[in-house]
Amino acid sequence: MEDGGDQDEELEDLIAELDALDAMVRAAGEEISLEHIHPEQRVSAQNMARYLALRSQDVRGLQHRLAELGLSSLGRAEAHVAATLHAVRRTLRALADVPLPDDVPPPPAFAAGWAQLRDNSVLLLGPEQEHRPTRIMVTLPSEAADDPDLVMDLVRRGMDIARINCAHDERERWERMALHVRRAADRTGREVRVLMDLAGPKLRTGSIEPGPPVLRVRPRRNAYGRPVAPGQALLLADPTVEPDTELAVIPVADADLDLAGRTEISLVDARGATRRAIVSARLDHGCIVDVWRTTWFTEGSELRADGRRVGTVVDLPRAERAHLLRTGDRLRLVEDLEPAQALDDPAPGWIPEIGCTLPEALTALHPGDRVLFDDGTIRTEVESVDQRGVLLRVTFTRPGGRRLRGGKGINLPDTPLPVTATTEKDIEDLPVIAELGDVVALSFVRRPDDVSALLDRLDEIGSDLGVVLKIETVAAFEALPELLRTAMRRPVVGVMIARGDLAVEAGWIRLAEVQEEILWLCESAHVPVIWATQVLETLAKTGQASRSEITDAAMSERAECVMLNKGPYVGAAVTALDDILARMGSHQHKKLSLLRRLQAWSQTDG
Repeated sequence: MEDGGDQDEELEDLIAELDALDAMVRAAGEEISLEHIHPEQRVSAQNMARYLALRSQDVRGLQHRLAELGLSSLGRAEAHVAATLHAVRRTLRALADVPLPDDVPPPPAFAAGWAQLRDNSVLLLGPEQEHRPTRIMVTLPSEAADDPDLVMDLVRRGMDIARINCAHDERERWERMALHVRRAADRTGREVRVLMDLAGPKLRTGSIEPGPPVLRVRPRRNAYGRPVAPGQALLLADPTVEPDTELAVIPVADADLDLAGRTEISLVDARGATRRAIVSARLDHGCIVDVWRTTWFTEGSELRADGRRVGTVVDLPRAERAHLLRTGDRLRLVEDLEPAQALDDPAPGWIPEIGCTLPEALTALHPGDRVLFDDGTIRTEVESVDQRGVLLRVTFTRPGGRRLRGGKGINLPDTPLPVTATTEKDIEDLPVIAELGDVVALSFVRRPDDVSALLDRLDEIGSDLGVVLKIETVAAFEALPELLRTAMRRPVVGVMIARGDLAVEAGWIRLAEVQEEILWLCESAHVPVIWATQVLETLAKTGQASRSEITDAAMSERAECVMLNKGPYVGAAVTALDDILARMGSHQHKKLSLLRRLQAWSQTDG
């Protein structure tokens, strides 16, 4: 154990080290320009500057030395940097019997930072529910425009914010979705916000020329390849009917399908094979048939029964095609958005092509840049750029290769794009969005100029919408402090951690660290955070949650809002998330463990 002299010396060293750290941090808060910061955001902007200064230093050794003295560490200083440093300095000086200098101004109270974050969250996201502080946002599916009961169910289960994705549907459907949300909120006596998510520049693959109009129907087989159940299809005689069925639908022209059960219908399929389909059910608009051998229906196939023609197959959908890419293959990315050619049996050396919906991206690419497709499942690198486009080499796909289809996302983690985050369509949509929504989300933000352009447009139309910055690129993450300072022109600002694209660009391994750092920085700026992408996704899509996503949902409690994506079981996902957030909210606030009494191991009499 240290003697008194050693302890006094240690205290003196700590006091000197903390005094220097405090002076540097206070200077950072005083030097920041507040000229363009909204008056209600200035304290928050100064605290963020102090936090950035604090985190520019490695204070791990200082942390350990403070902990040995039983003092509060600096590890939870985000929302109140000056107050934390002041408290630790005051306690150290009390231990050393050394008073604080007279010129040290009193800092804001500890609670002031958290209170500011709480107030900002209410302004942007609406009030907290009594049983949980973290809000739940749900992306509305397209059918919500025509199904008010679906929206009502989500509100009753606990949805606090409805997200309308403006990359899909059109104004009329957005209006109906927003109307259903407002009515459900009125009927339940709850305040439910509407967030309108701007489409932004779409960076996706162009289309691929579809295959021939062929539809395969095949029986279900056992492990030995023997058929155990027939394949089924609906022969549709009336083209005006939209049947509610999961069966393959085969339109039939000149149909005479009023056939008795067990009637055999013969045809020659696309491979020239004679096949039979057996009528298993008669319907007003056709019949259901069973096939016990794989049958490739194609347009023009003549259907015959009882020695006569009973119809001709017409209007089959053309088969979707894709490029099969393996590691080492080459692919050319081109400006031309005409459907690209796909070959079933390409000749050696043939290089497939595919269009890019954002031609400006091609001019920005350079050899060595990474180009990632379909959520990073296909990774490529630029080999060369010429007038024909960008030649890519595939550096990773799963064993056996992966098919690249049209309409898939493209990520360019190494390439600064010469485009703004707000497209002409976004600018045109903003007056409608301002009329329908409470909050607007800016997609694909990369630079402060992107934020300024949106704010300028909102000022032009006289809108006081809350603004959310979607952080979905490495460029946005790296520029986040300046993005926040720019957005602080307005009193209501938030951040969405768009973990899908962010994980693709930053790398899956780094995502955990990146999302933590975003949470910390936003807390220092008193900016509410929306934790988004793939939360309880398996539950929303299949009705059964995975173990890992339950833990992920529990961790999301540290954000001010959690977003669920659409799915057939999204109502169940809302109910589950409501329960998880309520439980975790009583144990944890940000990085602070609340130490609620544990009942699982409590001592009981007897």
